Amino acid sequence: MTTPPHLTLAAVEALARAAHEGQTDKAGRPYTEHLRAVADGVRARGGSDEQIAAAWLHDAVEDDALSADRLERARLPRSVKDMVLALTKRPGEPPESYAARILATPGALLVKESDLAHNADPVRLAVLDEATRLRLTEKYARMRALLGLERNDQA
Repeated sequence: MTTPPHLTLAAVEALARAAHEGQTDKAGRPYTEHLRAVADGVRARGGSDEQIAAAWLHDAVEDDALSADRLERARLPRSVKDMVLALTKRPGEPPESYAARILATPGALLVKESDLAHNADPVRLAVLDEATRLRLTEKYARMRALLGLERNDQA
């Protein structure tokens, strides 16, 4: 029996868009705009097709848009599934544990770097109330530090 081919990037994008249909971000924008930005950021940083696929799906399990079981059954390379699961925050998980899992998973750091870059975009944060903006700015800076990315803020 022949194994069916892996999903194309276009098919992964379609899966992600369908999974997040109707969801919005904290500013009320369609959530798929964030997914597109993260995928584009991974591509711009020289990421592989597998990392781009993981970028499209990076929040799917965490946001209950896609079950872990459905992810597991999807025709995706093991590395994509591993990155998505590494990028999925677990309830009550300390940031240090989350960062350690990302660092231990090949390819996941680049996806998280792109995610943090888009999340911390001053234009995106500017539409939020001051308290939320400050809380998120501190949260993203802390995660960048835990991942060893803080040096890139000065570039």
